[in-house]
Amino acid sequence: MKLLASMRIALRALRVNRLRSALTMLGIIIGVAAVIAMVAVGSGATERIQQQIQSIGSNLIIVMPGSLTNNGVRLGSGANVTLTEDDAKAIAAECPAVAAVAATVRGTAQVAFGNNNWATSIQGTTPEYLAIRDLSVMSGREFTTQDVDSSAKVALLGQTVAKNLFGEADPVGQVIRIKNVPFSVLGVLTPKGQSPTGQDQDDVILMPISTSKDKVLGASHANAKAVGTLMVQAAGPKLMEEAQQEMEALLRQRHRLQQGQEDDFTIRNLSEVFAAQESSAKVMSILLGAIASVSLIVGGIGIMNIMLVSVTERTREIGLRLAVGAKTRDILSQFLVEAVTLSALGGVAGIVTGVAASALISYFAKWSTLLSPLAMLMAFVFSGLVGIFFGYYPARQAALLDPIEALRYE
Repeated sequence: MKLLASMRIALRALRVNRLRSALTMLGIIIGVAAVIAMVAVGSGATERIQQQIQSIGSNLIIVMPGSLTNNGVRLGSGANVTLTEDDAKAIAAECPAVAAVAATVRGTAQVAFGNNNWATSIQGTTPEYLAIRDLSVMSGREFTTQDVDSSAKVALLGQTVAKNLFGEADPVGQVIRIKNVPFSVLGVLTPKGQSPTGQDQDDVILMPISTSKDKVLGASHANAKAVGTLMVQAAGPKLMEEAQQEMEALLRQRHRLQQGQEDDFTIRNLSEVFAAQESSAKVMSILLGAIASVSLIVGGIGIMNIMLVSVTERTREIGLRLAVGAKTRDILSQFLVEAVTLSALGGVAGIVTGVAASALISYFAKWSTLLSPLAMLMAFVFSGLVGIFFGYYPARQAALLDPIEALRYE
């Protein structure tokens, strides 16, 4: 009951000076709102990175041809064609930590349907590629191993290609021409959006790797089974490193590389790159939240200042209460509850303001924001702790006043 009485007294004292109370709470409101909005921006960035990682594919490892040295001049990664379809089959068969492998070749070509045409990326691959890259068919069906074996002239269209060639019409079953070669459209891929590097992942046509070599992109004269890259999916996130080591040992053995001889291939684990990006986003989120928390400290100093002024103004009231029997803890709790009430009301208003600010940032700045209930709770609790911390000193000053001296105060 004493606590409820203290809260009623505190609210009555705050209502007497409404403008001053509102201005005092403003610091807490801005601090809580800033924490919520900044954490929402950081969490939105982290979520966006996670979505991009998922769009690339889970547990993805990319194997590319190595560099070529000619008369002492190194021509860079991919200059030497060293990977083959047989390498892909060997990795799938002999590396226990690998779940799936897809050999790919890539190029560009002009595609036409009726009076419409579009320049796009051509990806020749195997059916495993769709599972590795987490691709699905929105309409129609996927191509099969039989299509690869028979070099069937079939294609899967990305959403961007389908829209530019067919508009709103259904492409499935239609015949398009790629470099004047007729291809039947098997299906349309589910949209993937942009990659982490900003490339449109839907601006692509997938087809059997054998067909792409025979009809569109051509095959290497030196090695008809040569491929551009191997897309590999590890059996699990914890097996990424093991899968890399197994592939490196196998490829060195298959390519007859001696000890000390440089690899003629490059293995890239994209998870490490994305993990670094995600970690950076999380650090930025924490940093933004920490910077915004400074506003709460400033708001707390404002509460201390106003409470000291309030104690001075109400010295005679305090003396009178002490004279009629109020105890030191009663005065202490009265002013402490008043400070905490200011902080709590400011915290509630700050949460509402922070949610609105996050929505406005997302709408006007086109930034992805993600509200965190935990951040809201922590900001509210922290605002209450600020009230206790900065309100204790003024409350203690009031509680330690001498009743006689307080009653004489003018």
